[in-house]
Parts: sequence; structure tokens; C-alpha cells
Amino acid sequence: MEFGLFVQGYVGKRAETDPLAEHKALMEETEYVIEADKAGFKYAWASEHHFLEEYSHLSASDVFLGYLAHATERIHLGSGIFNPLAQVNHPVKVAEKVAMLDHLSEGRFEFGSGRGAGSHEILGFLPGITDMNHTKEIWEETIAEFPKMWLQEEYEGFQGKHWQLPPRKVFPKPYGASHPAMWYAAGSPSSYAMAAKKGLGVLGFSVQKVSDMEWVLEQYKTAIRDAEPVGDFVNDNVMVTSTAICAETHEKAVRIAVDGGLNYLQSLVFRYHDTFPRPEGIPEWPEVLPDYTEEIIELLIAEELMICGDPDEVTRQCKRWEQAGADQLSFGLPIGISPEDTLTTIKLIGEHVIPKIDTDPVHRTTRMRQAAAG
Repeated sequence: MEFGLFVQGYVGKRAETDPLAEHKALMEETEYVIEADKAGFKYAWASEHHFLEEYSHLSASDVFLGYLAHATERIHLGSGIFNPLAQVNHPVKVAEKVAMLDHLSEGRFEFGSGRGAGSHEILGFLPGITDMNHTKEIWEETIAEFPKMWLQEEYEGFQGKHWQLPPRKVFPKPYGASHPAMWYAAGSPSSYAMAAKKGLGVLGFSVQKVSDMEWVLEQYKTAIRDAEPVGDFVNDNVMVTSTAICAETHEKAVRIAVDGGLNYLQSLVFRYHDTFPRPEGIPEWPEVLPDYTEEIIELLIAEELMICGDPDEVTRQCKRWEQAGADQLSFGLPIGISPEDTLTTIKLIGEHVIPKIDTDPVHRTTRMRQAAAG
């Protein structure tokens, strides 16, 4: 199992007291990715969200990732996600950005796509629609066109229901042979199945128990054997996410988690991701979950809903995801904790956890792309 980092420009309540909170959040997250590169993490994923106050101010993630392409050396940089709906980003411009980032990173880019976070974001670009599943139709119409734009000398053009383009040469072409691995942000078992059918890797951003995800991962692995890939190769890959806090001792890690504002972050998740099923006990916004206590943090650890502890504990917790069938575990780092504690988490995982689990020096997607290129 490989390891990654997930950043989204989470500002939270800091802006109430610090006029530079947004700037600091974005710059801190570039530092986290740079340090993760040095620590041996293989992937860094950057969100694309719009209008989601406090929750995610990382909207121009192509610019963010372009900076990181120059600032890092080995880590793969992924769009988690780029939104290819024509009403948000024209598909040709998405194809151009992906290929450009592939050049700037010299083959280290990963193309993740998705359909937006929820009604607040979607209705900003598609006002008046009543069924948020309408975006699925637009995405499905579009996704298979990207490999054609990259690999055909002159793209044959497209006449669809939601966008059109006459034949044109689309530049630049990706770096080297084939094209970046393609992923889809999935939050439900049916989305995993759809991704498998199309030969796409899955970005599993919805945090669930390991035990609740095992059967979903197994079904994906079974379905992808019969994939009809939209791209140049099948990206047989599932990334899952979890909050992660690693410290020198268990007690210190729990104290950091208590002060991390996880209750507020979780409340914002369900404020904006209103297409997610709402678990029992999650209040309607503007009500928020109560502050987490040490007892709640210990319960979240026991229920395998977060990674938290000393390096040995974190290693055991990560191995549970590996046993469940995850190909990659990416960590969301609580912005409520200090940058120093966050960098300690990255450093300790890099020194003590990754070497015990990920022993392959080559990225999984690199092997797939090289095989497709012959």
C-alpha cells in the first residue's frame, strides 16, 4: 500500500481572528506537500472547490499544483479533483491543464476528476437544476474524450448534449508516451462500480470504517477485471482517506486531536456535501457537533475512523487498510493543529510507518503507464 497527502485549503474559524488566515492556510499546505515529498510519501492530492467558505478555499488547484511541480522532486501530484463539467471548466481546457502539469512535473501528474461537492457548489454553475445527479450525465458524456484529446494527433471533435467542439489539435500532448493515470472521486458503492467498469482508479474521499469499506473494495477489485477502459490503460487503484495524527506518544497524539477542531471540520463536511447520506447524530447546519473529548477521540480510534497514536500504533492502524484491500492511504491533516505538530506527523510517518508498509520504490501508476507505453 502506498501513501499520500490530501490538502484542500481548509481555513476554518481562523479568519475570525487572523486577517491572513486564508493566505497562511494555503502556504502551510504547500509546505506540507514539500515535506511529504522529502518524507517518502508517493502522492499529494489537491482539491478543487468553489464557494465553500471555511471548508475549502483551494479553488485554482492547477496553479497550486504547478507551483508544487517545481518545488518537489519525487511525489506524484494529483487533482483531487479537476471538475470537467463544461459549465465549470471546458473539457478542452482541462485536457490542456492536465498535459501541462504532466510536463512541468515530468510525468508525475495524476488526473482525478469528479462532479462537485454538493448543491451549494453545483448550483453556482448550474442554477435551477433540481436533481444533483444531473451532473453525472455531463461527466459521463465527457470523461472518455480526454484520452482522445491527448493521444490523437488531431482530436476528432465532439458533438454532445452538453458541449461541442469541431476537430482541433489539442496542445500540449502529455509528457512521454501514454497519458496520466485517470481517477474518479467516488462516494458510494455504485460509483466504485462505475469507475471499475471504465477502468478508473477511485479517490475515496468519504471517510468510513475500515470494516464498512472492505466489501466495497472487494467488489471494485472483482469488477475491474472486466473493465472496458476509457483511457490507454486500466488504473486498478483505490485510494482511501483518513485523518492522521502521529506523535511521539499515544497520549500526546490524543491531546493534539482534541485540540484539532475535528468536530467543526466534520460539521462543515455535511454542511456542503449534502449529497452524502447524513449519519445519525450529525446536526443540521448552523448547529455543529460538540467539541471532541479524549473519550471521543479514543472511540474514533477504536472504531477505525481515524489514524491516531504513536508510530507503532499508526503502523498497525495503516496495516488494517492494507489488509482491507486499499492500494493507497491518503491523510487529511487537521488544520486546527499547529503547523509544527502537522510536520511532526508527516516526519514520523515517513520515518517509521511508510518503510514498514510501502517497500516498492516505484509508484504503482508509473508501472501502469510504462506498461501501456510498451
